Amino acid sequence: MIDIAQYARARYAAKAYDPARQIPAPAVEQLRELLRLSPSSVNSQPWHFVVAASAEGKARIARALQGPYAYNAPKILDASHVFVLCTRHTLSDEHLDALIEQEARDGRYPNPPDQPARRQMLFGYANLHRHTRRDAQAWMEKQTYLALGTLLLGAAMLELDATPIEGFDNAALDRELDLPAQGFSSSVLVSLGYHGADDFNARLPKSRLPAARLFTDI
Repeated sequence: MIDIAQYARARYAAKAYDPARQIPAPAVEQLRELLRLSPSSVNSQPWHFVVAASAEGKARIARALQGPYAYNAPKILDASHVFVLCTRHTLSDEHLDALIEQEARDGRYPNPPDQPARRQMLFGYANLHRHTRRDAQAWMEKQTYLALGTLLLGAAMLELDATPIEGFDNAALDRELDLPAQGFSSSVLVSLGYHGADDFNARLPKSRLPAARLFTDI
């Protein structure tokens, strides 16, 4: 049996990157595919991903890391790649219908009654969050963070360093990338690459609460 926990033990949030080292293109493609295949509640996929690989692209993202967030800018500028994980503003009927149409193209409805039944279920959950609980934005952002977890573990398995970053000016980045016009807002950044010699966190032991405190078996 594969010890997948070894990757969780090895991974950590890199604090400094080696700007001279770049992620090979095949590894980047694997990361992109991992994000595309990430799980989401009722397959809602309420996300979009912006990928910066060029110095110019990373500089644009770094404009949202000024003032109190300036300490995070080197993690953006020196990384090989930066992913911006974005979340939809609204869970629109158009988006839901597009999901159904894609599932049909992918062969998910072998029996004719399956598609209308699936549509009823999907819209039922969407309406629960849109109208009953009125928490659609928070619910959609939860799905984006599922994608974040997929990306971080995938990077570890590829022996890449990664840093999830919430310390940035969301509004400034949204303006820089014109995200509102596309119906999205930035939720979290992920720097990816290879840690530098000055990454103090690479030398520190991992610290987590003990299993006895975290699990209850019933």
